[in-house]
Amino acid sequence: MALTDKKRRFVVALQSGLAGAKAAVKAGYSEKGAAQAASRLMKDADVKAALERKKAVNKAKAEAKASGREFNLPDLGKMFSDPKEFLKAVMNDPSEEMKLRVEAAKTLMPFDHGKVADQGKKGAKADAAKKAATGRFAPKAPPRLVVNNK
Repeated sequence: MALTDKKRRFVVALQSGLAGAKAAVKAGYSEKGAAQAASRLMKDADVKAALERKKAVNKAKAEAKASGREFNLPDLGKMFSDPKEFLKAVMNDPSEEMKLRVEAAKTLMPFDHGKVADQGKKGAKADAAKKAATGRFAPKAPPRLVVNNK
């Protein structure tokens, strides 16, 4: 399952430095059951994966900084005028969930790669005829006519 909105807010609260129960309250869980909710969420596979992704991105940033390389993540907070650019940014963002990145890639596919069926039946027949007219069945130049009056 993917991260729900509350789980995502819990992960963000944990990353901001709050302890488990306080992060659960900030995420929208009840104050009475915040400690139990935090304990349950810390064991959740999706929450663990989100926290690991964040650690991996931070580690990659630190390694890039130590070696003098640039490490740029797409800025998803900015406004995009082109939907393709937004989808590319989501697809290439390692801090996002893999499921979301795959969905962005699937949505982006028709923009770059058209379907064969999009050309219609007549277009497909014409392409098949062109393909068949190659090799030994290719049209040859007509024979040259020479007049011989002898």
